[in-house]
Amino acid sequence: MQLTHTPRVALVTGAGRGIGKAIAEQLAADGHTVICVSKNPASCGGVADAILAAGGKAVAKAVDVSDGAAVAAACEEILKEYGCVDILVNNAGITKDGLMMRMSEDDWADVISTNLSSAFFWIKGLMRPMTKKRWGRIVNISSVVGVQGNAGQTNYASAKAGMIGLTKSLAKEFSTRNITVNAVAPGFITTDMTAVLPEEVQQKIKSVIPLARFGAPEDIASTVDFLCSENAGYITGQVFSVDGGMAM
Repeated sequence: MQLTHTPRVALVTGAGRGIGKAIAEQLAADGHTVICVSKNPASCGGVADAILAAGGKAVAKAVDVSDGAAVAAACEEILKEYGCVDILVNNAGITKDGLMMRMSEDDWADVISTNLSSAFFWIKGLMRPMTKKRWGRIVNISSVVGVQGNAGQTNYASAKAGMIGLTKSLAKEFSTRNITVNAVAPGFITTDMTAVLPEEVQQKIKSVIPLARFGAPEDIASTVDFLCSENAGYITGQVFSVDGGMAM
């Protein structure tokens, strides 16, 4: 199937590396103008520069996505310049792993605010023009951990499970405005986060993945690409597991 994309304005959080970078590059290749967001200006700036060098359209915006006031100010600036963000991909995320009995309140709050509350902040700040335009695509990046849990990641799993609840509720709220809201739940993907895992841990994880390997950021970007296309207009409120079969 040939995907159809009408050039629009897209915003990707956590776009400075890994999955977010791959998503930003794919959306730019589709002809969209991509606003690359991350906390680190060098990382999102590097991705935007690479997209421009490849002939695409992109800008970088450094924002602490866990800061509601900072996101609100960024949304105001973005809407003043572009009028509307048509495609929003909430991908930003961090990990601060540890067993529940040893987890600090700060580690809990930091992960929840960065991985879950940030999606609320961006949607809240960008939704009005999207609803008035009566076209939009929102994709929230959850995780296999949000579907089935994982010891030592209570904060991360809670945030990613929350993304699924957010997705399903907003899909119902936005359905009359022709805005689709879906979630993608990656499994173990080759990124900076998984690169730090010891080799024996990686092999143990691969032993419980039916496809027996980690995925690539492009595997997630391809799914997001479809959900953001004109072809996916009748799909909303769904969770797409891209995990090599882990959550079967």
